[in-house]
Amino acid sequence: MKVILKKDVASVGKAGELVNVSNGYARNFLIPRGLGIEASSKNMKALESEMETAERRSAKEKEAAQSMAERLEKVTCTIYRKVGQQNKLFGSVTTKDIGDALREQGIEIDKRDIALEEPIKSLGKFSVKIKLHSGISADLTVSVAEEGQG
Repeated sequence: MKVILKKDVASVGKAGELVNVSNGYARNFLIPRGLGIEASSKNMKALESEMETAERRSAKEKEAAQSMAERLEKVTCTIYRKVGQQNKLFGSVTTKDIGDALREQGIEIDKRDIALEEPIKSLGKFSVKIKLHSGISADLTVSVAEEGQG
């Protein structure tokens, strides 16, 4: 039986694929669990329409991510912290701190999209990679300064 997968199914295929499976597997497992639908001409047309819509949406998201990347390349994010001896920070600068500082500048970035290898624990300028879309990332300059200096 030919089935259109609605969700990824291990060892069968990915969402949106047309796969050929046994009748029992389709009727007793895939269709009742909402993992697939029978490949009728009506369902095939609906799938094509859905795929075109998804492609257009993905293109728009990619374009928006590209413009955001260009914007982030120009931004310097400054974070002020208390400093101890030898310019060591009390605490550290984390992805949450960077996300909050960007939000203050009017840029919404989820802290999970900020790729910080390890928390920043000293003063200075650092380059931090921000993942915006699959294949699109930006390098943000994060400047950590002593509190009271700004």
